[in-house]
Amino acid sequence: MKFLDEAKIYVKSGDGGAGCLSFRREKYIEFGGPDGGNGGRGGDVVAEAVEGLNTLIDFRYRQHFKAKRGDHGRGRDKTGAAAGRLVVPVPVGTQILDADKRLVLADLTQIGQTAVLAKGGDGGFGNAHYKSSTNRAPRRADPGWPGEERWLWLRLKLIADAGLVGLPNAGKSTFLAAVSRARPKVADYPFTTLHPVLGVVEADHEAFVLADIPGLIEGAHTGAGLGDRFLGHVERCGVLLHLVDGTQEDLADAYRAIRGELAAYGHGLADKPELVALNKADALAPEAVEEKRAALAAGAEKEVFTLSGATGQGVPEVLRRLRSEIASSRAETASVSEAAEVTEVYEP
Repeated sequence: MKFLDEAKIYVKSGDGGAGCLSFRREKYIEFGGPDGGNGGRGGDVVAEAVEGLNTLIDFRYRQHFKAKRGDHGRGRDKTGAAAGRLVVPVPVGTQILDADKRLVLADLTQIGQTAVLAKGGDGGFGNAHYKSSTNRAPRRADPGWPGEERWLWLRLKLIADAGLVGLPNAGKSTFLAAVSRARPKVADYPFTTLHPVLGVVEADHEAFVLADIPGLIEGAHTGAGLGDRFLGHVERCGVLLHLVDGTQEDLADAYRAIRGELAAYGHGLADKPELVALNKADALAPEAVEEKRAALAAGAEKEVFTLSGATGQGVPEVLRRLRSEIASSRAETASVSEAAEVTEVYEP
């Protein structure tokens, strides 16, 4: 299945049904009076986050979603049936934006969460609605209100516990393939990963989701390389694992290049907890490993792990530390959510 994280769709809710103009006519009933019923309400178009989807590829083949209109009113005070809502299933983590991509209308981050994309039109009144003591035979019946129609953008931001970042060919895909059952494309040239890949990792009998983000280069925020389009998937990651290729000459410069792109993108990426790891240690001599690890630690001003995704060297230690950081991030997020739910109580 191909990966698609942006799609443009057209939605139109159903029109309301028309009211009925009718008079009661029965034998032996001299004054029947108006009995035209109201029209039914048009159907809504609703987006719902469902389980089992991780791409927007389905919207490449279907872009138009139109709900049914409500039934018209009928005689004998029969109200038209309301149309059912049209549900548009989307992956968890989908944002819904307006046509200009400037305003986020909804952010569906939980299974079963819904958002109304277009409200159905109300049904028109039948002539029975307008009868009164002074208007015994109204001849007015209203048409139904038209439904809403609009173009919208869907943007998918994958929900993962941790994200892999680094320059192209830093070994991110090899690392993900080594620690999970994900099978990303692995090759000896840069930009082999063209879309984010998710993998489930187990460490100390606890599982978490790890995302492999396509490689960044200096100037990605201005469109260089693959640009920073895929950094939106990192926004939902609690922890970042920054892999640095140990076979490079200037490791500190490679580290700063990625940090600069995260800061330029914004949205709090530069403030996320980060683990730094010197990758491809199997391709270096033991003395070179220590030398380069010390140089990277001095440039990053952080603890640096040494690992090799190809041989598994240092991988268990990194996964344990990553799991610990993820647990801390989840606890912090939960405490912030609980604090946001507390409402102010007025005490006289």
